[in-house]
Amino acid sequence: MREKMKKIPVEDIVAFAPFCGIYPIKVDPVYANADHPENHFGQIYHKQAQIWGHRDLVNIVLLAAQRLNDAQGWTLVIKDCLRTVEAQARMIDTPIVKANPHWIEEPRFLSGPGQGGHPRGMAVDLDVEGVDFGTAFDHFGPESHRLYELSEEVRHNRQILEEAMVKAASNFNLPMLPLPQEWWDFRFPASYTNEYAPISDDDLLPQQRMTKT
Repeated sequence: MREKMKKIPVEDIVAFAPFCGIYPIKVDPVYANADHPENHFGQIYHKQAQIWGHRDLVNIVLLAAQRLNDAQGWTLVIKDCLRTVEAQARMIDTPIVKANPHWIEEPRFLSGPGQGGHPRGMAVDLDVEGVDFGTAFDHFGPESHRLYELSEEVRHNRQILEEAMVKAASNFNLPMLPLPQEWWDFRFPASYTNEYAPISDDDLLPQQRMTKT
């Protein structure tokens, strides 16, 4: 099956960090820091890992970030994007996931190795500095669902972020799926991502690799 998928060239995988200071974004590679307060899984990426994404998704995020800053004064915080097959496998194998097997059942919080947008750099996890979205990033509870009945302010903030990402994608004539169960997750739909093979660390340049240097 993978042989029929299109291989993503390494030059189409770009880092977010060089755009910090040029666009109103910050990067916070949660899974590269075992002690990060939002990291429930431990050391998934190596400590120097950067946040990388497919250039099409990176362009969408940058456009949305600029518009949100112009309209709201917001600064987007990128938490995660490319999650290689090895990183997915490492995450699934953690004690917390084994203790919560429903996380990998539909509607799932985590995809198996090679599944979903993350191992293609086609899903991104976003937060906004100083803005209330009702939960922290990677909160594995019903409150993270986009339609959960929280305060009007929280629902409004989620709607602003969602609309910005969907509109930015439409500017590039690309589809955008705000994942229903995670307010922070924005991805190209499966009908799009399934055309491409998932990315392993060995597919990447040394500086792009997530689980090994």
